[in-house]
Amino acid sequence: MHNTTDIPGQKVSQGSYSAFVPAPLPPELSWTPRLIGALSDADRLVGRLAGEGGRLPNPHILIRPFVQREAVLSSKIEGTQATLGELLAAEAGAIVDRSPEDLREVGNYVVALEHGISRLKKLPLCIRLTRELHEKLMTGVQGHQAAPGRFRKIQNCIGKPGSTIATASYIPPPPGEVEPCLAAWEKFLHESTLPPLVTIALAHYQFEAVHPFLDGNGRVGRLLITLFLIERQILPTPLLYLSAFFEASRRDYYDGLRAISERGASNDWLEYFLLGVARMSEDALSRAMRINGLLAEWQKKVSGESSNNPLRVVELLGANPFITARGVTDRLAIAFTTAQRAIERLERARIVNRVGNAKRDRVYCATALLDILEEPARLKPADNK
Repeated sequence: MHNTTDIPGQKVSQGSYSAFVPAPLPPELSWTPRLIGALSDADRLVGRLAGEGGRLPNPHILIRPFVQREAVLSSKIEGTQATLGELLAAEAGAIVDRSPEDLREVGNYVVALEHGISRLKKLPLCIRLTRELHEKLMTGVQGHQAAPGRFRKIQNCIGKPGSTIATASYIPPPPGEVEPCLAAWEKFLHESTLPPLVTIALAHYQFEAVHPFLDGNGRVGRLLITLFLIERQILPTPLLYLSAFFEASRRDYYDGLRAISERGASNDWLEYFLLGVARMSEDALSRAMRINGLLAEWQKKVSGESSNNPLRVVELLGANPFITARGVTDRLAIAFTTAQRAIERLERARIVNRVGNAKRDRVYCATALLDILEEPARLKPADNK
């Protein structure tokens, strides 16, 4: 349905094809009861995540596996097959049966997000930061002439694998329009007086419509959502990610973006995006509270003993459910045999179990924790589970 009176942009003839140049933001929005309700829900639930998430005993520990989960799901949308278990196991030092290329792509996403969070202390969300994120994301990834950190100088297009410009479903602006479009995008980000969640929903669409890089546009666009929420202090820590929602409703995600370019359907897109914020806020809070509940239960199991090393190892599991004696030795600065004894204590308490059958460099996993991190996102409201 047609939501706005605005024309979403213009087709620019490039000889044999026409490229789309999106109009500057914001479009004229129609504040229907449905849109106001969706915004109200999203605001309330993200506020609850910020409040309760900040009160969890150790939100700093949870950040890393949440970041890695986002990296896996955002990369999965682009066809990378690595799982969260593989990424966490490889990081803990296990040998994983997955191409180094896939693991590097996902690992780069983690690096880019952490870089972005630290850069926000000095720099607002802007074109320069976007280029830095892209450089971190695409460095060392083979098979892509992706020009890390540089905007495209040639026409690109979006469509099914193997599409040409003639068969593409969407053709972004010509190369000469990329920088002017992004300058308008940056200006909107800094000057928008719309509610923050509406601002970032529209900015995400615009970034994807401009498609400024040869590769990695989707991942950079999703990184920017998380960084915006932190920059605007909507969330104290990066606990909310939308890639799980976009991945689980992938067709709606792409259809929603395309419908703005084709017919200015901004309201439909905003309702979809705000639903994602609401659902993923509930999802993140549920996961975070269950993980903290498990860690507290396990700490109780091994507390009051002569050594507090088992207790310290339980804390490490919050950051990564996979552990090795070598990893524990490095992290806690204790002897290898002491680390092995602490892990064996956790094994006897049924907190961790051995993975694989390596004689040396044994890998252990707290599978109950990994299960919480790996379970699919719930897209339905929590009250009708």
